[in-house]
Amino acid sequence: MSESGTPLDRVVAEYLSHLAVERGLADNTLSSYRRDLRRYADFMVARGLTEPGAIAEADVTAFAAALRTGDAEHQPLGTSSVARSIVAARGFHKFCLREQLVGTDVTAAVRPPRQPSRLPKALPLADVEAILAAAGEPGTALAMRDRALLELLYGTGARISEAVGLDIDDLDLEQSSVLLTGKGSKQRIVPLGSFARTAIEDYLGKARPTLTATAGSGPALFLNSRGGRLSRQSAWTVLTRAALRAGVTVDVSPHTLRHSFATHLLDGGADVRAVQELLG
Repeated sequence: MSESGTPLDRVVAEYLSHLAVERGLADNTLSSYRRDLRRYADFMVARGLTEPGAIAEADVTAFAAALRTGDAEHQPLGTSSVARSIVAARGFHKFCLREQLVGTDVTAAVRPPRQPSRLPKALPLADVEAILAAAGEPGTALAMRDRALLELLYGTGARISEAVGLDIDDLDLEQSSVLLTGKGSKQRIVPLGSFARTAIEDYLGKARPTLTATAGSGPALFLNSRGGRLSRQSAWTVLTRAALRAGVTVDVSPHTLRHSFATHLLDGGADVRAVQELLG
């Protein structure tokens, strides 16, 4: 903190003592708070704000902007570092409010910046092939269903909700296509590759009839062991178990298959707009 020993500096010191004694924060965490709040206090004092009650929401927002741009003494900070500093400042002002040092919490409306969402990393084609093969390994009715499900997910880029929501009538095996219903009930027709079509035909001809034996035939394409529609959670489990059996050690989700579908098409020279239309 600044060497001026302002009221703001003293309250920050009290807050850090509170974190150490009453909250029992770990040394590393406390060190981060101390560093972030030292910079916060220095920034405010430089603006002529020497007491917690003198700080306004606009000052806190200016501090966040200064963290992102940097200055002569500080490098620009990344999103996660800015977020950490804002969290520290918000904790400090909540402490001030609780101790009745201020009348309002000026940081209440100031939100830490959000981390940009990251796309899942596309799987190598060999890993996808290993997962698909592992899904159908036991050769049972459920294994044939699992293989058909994963072949469809990867071969069409369908969302998991779109796949489990499919009815048999949504398939057109003669035209090798499937009607997918996406977000906002928007529909699109997507071609079925030969591997997906073969796996689905095998499932429909040899496996699905055994799954409907106890519950009667319903419209759902993918059924659970009791003859009902396969749930989204169960479909997710199908994929994670297949990845485990295949020895794929990275985290794999249905969206990983969807992203891999798109990446592999683009790597093969497909048009970006065409891939976007396939993904819906």
